[in-house]
Amino acid sequence: MTSEQDEIVKRHKLAETIAVEAGKLALGYYQRRDTLVIEIKGDPQDVVSIADRNVENLIRERTGETFPADGFLGEEYGLTVGDSGYTWVVDPIDGTSPFVHGMPNWCVSIAVLYKGEPVIGVIHVPCHDELYSGASGMGATLNGRQLELESTKTIRNAVTGIGANHHVTPASVGKIVEDLLAGGGNFVRLGSGALMIAYVAAGRLVGYYEPYMHAWDCLGGYCLVREAGGWFLPFPSEGERLTKGAPVLAAGPGAIEDLCRIAGIGSDGVAAA
Repeated sequence: MTSEQDEIVKRHKLAETIAVEAGKLALGYYQRRDTLVIEIKGDPQDVVSIADRNVENLIRERTGETFPADGFLGEEYGLTVGDSGYTWVVDPIDGTSPFVHGMPNWCVSIAVLYKGEPVIGVIHVPCHDELYSGASGMGATLNGRQLELESTKTIRNAVTGIGANHHVTPASVGKIVEDLLAGGGNFVRLGSGALMIAYVAAGRLVGYYEPYMHAWDCLGGYCLVREAGGWFLPFPSEGERLTKGAPVLAAGPGAIEDLCRIAGIGSDGVAAA
C-alpha cells in the first residue's frame, strides 16, 4: 500500500466512525424535533436548526482532533482551508426539510477530497440504519455489502431522481420532467440530494440530476457512484469554486447518455451545442 493509499484508508475509517456518531446525535434531535427552533435561510424551503449546527460541530471537532492540517467545508460554517491536500466536505443533515417535518429521507453526508477529487464518500441514514461507504480504488458498500451497478438499467426500466431549489426556475424543472417522461422514464424527489445519489450507487435509482447543487450535497455520493461502477459530472473544486453551486449529475452506466441529453451536456461535462 502506498503512503497516499494509507492516508485515504485512515481517513475512510474515521469518516465511517464519525458518520455513525453524528447520525446518532442527529437522530436524537429528530426524535424530539417538535422542540427545535427552525430558522429560514435563503427561502422558506431552505431551513436550518440547532441540530444541523451541532452535528457539523461534532464532525469538525472529530476530524480536527486527528487530522488538524486537513481543510474542512461544512454547509453551516463554511470553508476552513488546510495544507495537507485533503479537505473534508460535510452536510451534517442533508434533507433538513424532511427532517423537521418528520420524514425519514435525510442523512449525514461526509466526503473527503484529495487534490480536488472525491476519494472518500460516507453517507449514513439513521432512520433506516444504512451506512453507504466507499473510497478510491476500494469499491463501495451498503452496510458491508458490495455495490456494483448494472448496465441493463436505463431511464426506461428504472427510476431517476430529480432535485430542484430556488436557484432553478420552475420552467427549467418542468422541462427536465417533460424530457424525462417523453424519453420513457419516470422520476422521484425525496428531499435529500445526497441520499438520492447514494441510491444511484445502490442501484435503487438509475440516475440523479439537479441543475444547481452544492459540494456538500453531492461529493460523498459522487465517490460512492464512481466506486460502484457509475459516472458523475465533475464538480468544480478549485479554490472558492468549491463553495459555489454547480450542476450535479450522477448515473449508472445504462443511463449516462440519456441523462446527459436531458441535462444538455456531454459526458465530458461540456454543455451541448
